[in-house]
Amino acid sequence: MKLLQFLIHYGLHFGYPVFIARFFYTNWQKAYVFLLLTMLIDLDHLLADPLFDPNRCSIFFHALHGRVAIFLYVGLLFIKKLRIFGVGCLLHLLADSLDCLFQDLG
Repeated sequence: MKLLQFLIHYGLHFGYPVFIARFFYTNWQKAYVFLLLTMLIDLDHLLADPLFDPNRCSIFFHALHGRVAIFLYVGLLFIKKLRIFGVGCLLHLLADSLDCLFQDLG
């Protein structure tokens, strides 16, 4: 189960952005870099105590994974020049939310 969780989580973080970049953007390499930059929202994990807890669900726990942040990420979808960042942040949250489901499955 842990291997499946690992593959899905990092597949969504690194593999799916390649698909999105290649399919939707002419300059897919630049788009892929922008999508990877959205992983910087994980910097909010540095403010947690304890820093790492394998049983903690990131969604709604960390500031950049919370309701206000999610609302802002959805808002980015409506701004053409920032849309890619909204897509990347929401994809990141999808990957993290699937981790939460795996934790519930135990």
